[in-house]
Amino acid sequence: MRNSALRRRMGWWTAIFGLLLAVPVPASADPIDSYADALADAAPAPALQWSDCDSGFSCATARVPLDYTHPEARSIDLAVIKLPAADPARKIGTLFVNFGGPGRSGVQRLRQRAQWPWLFSDALRERFDLVSWDGRGVANSAPVHCFPDATGQQQFFATYPAMPGTPGTEPPFFAAAKTLADGCAQRAADLLPYLSTENSARDLDLLRRAVGDDKLTYHGISYGTYLGALYANMFPGRVRAIALDGSMDFRGNASGPDGTDQPLDTRQDVATGIAGTFDAMLDACVAAGPECAFSEGDPREKWRLILERVRREPISWDGKRYDYGTVVAAAGELADPTGWSYVAATLQHLYELRDTPYLPTDALAEAAALVRQVGEIGTGSAAGLGGTGANTYDDNYTEAFYGVQCADSRVPREPARYSALAASEDQRVPVFGRLGVFDTLACAYWPSAAVRPYTGPLNRKTAPILIINSRNDPATPLAGAVAGAAELADAHLLVVEGAGHSSMYVHSTCAEAAKREYLTEGTLPAANATCPIDGNPFG
Repeated sequence: MRNSALRRRMGWWTAIFGLLLAVPVPASADPIDSYADALADAAPAPALQWSDCDSGFSCATARVPLDYTHPEARSIDLAVIKLPAADPARKIGTLFVNFGGPGRSGVQRLRQRAQWPWLFSDALRERFDLVSWDGRGVANSAPVHCFPDATGQQQFFATYPAMPGTPGTEPPFFAAAKTLADGCAQRAADLLPYLSTENSARDLDLLRRAVGDDKLTYHGISYGTYLGALYANMFPGRVRAIALDGSMDFRGNASGPDGTDQPLDTRQDVATGIAGTFDAMLDACVAAGPECAFSEGDPREKWRLILERVRREPISWDGKRYDYGTVVAAAGELADPTGWSYVAATLQHLYELRDTPYLPTDALAEAAALVRQVGEIGTGSAAGLGGTGANTYDDNYTEAFYGVQCADSRVPREPARYSALAASEDQRVPVFGRLGVFDTLACAYWPSAAVRPYTGPLNRKTAPILIINSRNDPATPLAGAVAGAAELADAHLLVVEGAGHSSMYVHSTCAEAAKREYLTEGTLPAANATCPIDGNPFG
């Protein structure tokens, strides 16, 4: 066995050495840079055959290797979309956009958001072709499927237990996470080992070559900031301009200082980001007065009374059961400030119902039975995901999210660790601490062969990089963006004085102008610059 393993390792290194010899490398080049370049350059640039796909967009398919260490083996197709520059005579090149997730369709998001002026102004769209794509494993690009069909997928997630608010509600949640991971391991074993962001960075370099740009111009949002950071460090000489929007601690995305001691969003301190954003939401609510449904009286005292009630017993409303975990999760849905009115209205309804007796309805009883069923089927196999059959459904966001995120991050694998952290994190960040513990729990059960985090380094010299982050961001807290900026060799941080996740959701004409000047002219904001937001979200 040892000799067999040694031969495999020698064969692997021989393949890498051959790749390095095949690509001319300047004498002064970093050997690790050369290895990254060699893996990508060993594959031919895809031939993009653009065709009209409605509303001014063009679509194409890019063929890339599934495994860059064996580019001649299996290939996969990436779905790509382009909105051509409005002023071709003044076009600078292509602006590649990753809208985050991971797991959301970049093709659909560019269709939906290319005309958002606070994200892509007319002046920006005149100078660049906007290009996005479905990353590997996502939507129409070799999608990860963990269920036999759409019905099995929908039934599973319809019964998925709510985020646990107490230790007694943890077992079915843990069981469901394991069932999901087991189903993915069973049905997508051929894809999972190749879904890392490191491979997506190589895909992006092939797309850059395919459109004919000498260097990359890129706008990455949320998870897309991680992709941009990895690209900059794998291909440092190929960067023209990279804007990272709603950024993170890149090293912490792969592994914490204590290795696998904490879940991903605990070490990113997402709970503190949610708590700060919730406070900012309440402040904006008070300032908005009657335009915010939760503004009357003292919103913080009303929130305390809601929590006091749901700690004692749930609230039944509109056929739903609002227990402690459900209420906390609902209050934490703060990424998009345009949705804060809905959050405020929900909180006001719960406040008005705080003194009503809890009366389970037939629908609630049925849901509880389904939750128990999930717990029963999730103890050891993927049987609960349905029988065999063709994967025919299109929306695979949750499966793709875990396929990428679990590949990128080392996390604890002992359920008891999550239970202990839920209690300690709620002590550190009252109410919202547990959200950062449980939101990527399926990664604890992910097949170890598919966990392949980027190991760095992160500080290779590149063209200057612009980082934009909200003062209060519930998904990528400002402290993480500061840490990420320090990890990169030449990054400059612009803080938006608002709350919400990234400039995609936090409207700031000032931030859009700064980003546009950087992407078009290479001009960076002044050191320690900040930008205001465009008004109260409730207005």
